[in-house]
Amino acid sequence: MKIQTKAYGEIELDERQRIEFPHGLLGFEKFKSYALLDAPQKPFLYLQSLDLAELAFVLIDPFLFRSDYTLDIADRDLAEIGLASPENAIVLSIVTVPADGSTVTANLMGPLVLNKANRLGVQAVLGDPRWQVKHDIMAELAKAGA
Repeated sequence: MKIQTKAYGEIELDERQRIEFPHGLLGFEKFKSYALLDAPQKPFLYLQSLDLAELAFVLIDPFLFRSDYTLDIADRDLAEIGLASPENAIVLSIVTVPADGSTVTANLMGPLVLNKANRLGVQAVLGDPRWQVKHDIMAELAKAGA
């Protein structure tokens, strides 16, 4: 299947890259179909909307810069995507890359949880006060000694 992307123009999509968010993402509820794509800048990924080529998110594995990251996700969120086992979960955070070159941050309060068995996803909202919407990725890496 060919898709239009914000970063790469038209590309061929492998169905295994397709992710469905039954309720969309916060603020983007009407967009439910996405593709998970590798970004040329490792360790980042792209989450490309299949409904709107101009809509894409940069993602990162939050455990790369916060080894102490913990998630207390509502059972209803896990049930919604059929996630019964942590081994089938992929957790990613949305990254903000400001155009003005200021601090690149990751949203640890609203992680994306993907079920790799059925390719369904949900954006959870965590109540733990340690996890904020804007975590400075480089500062977190420096603090961790990476």
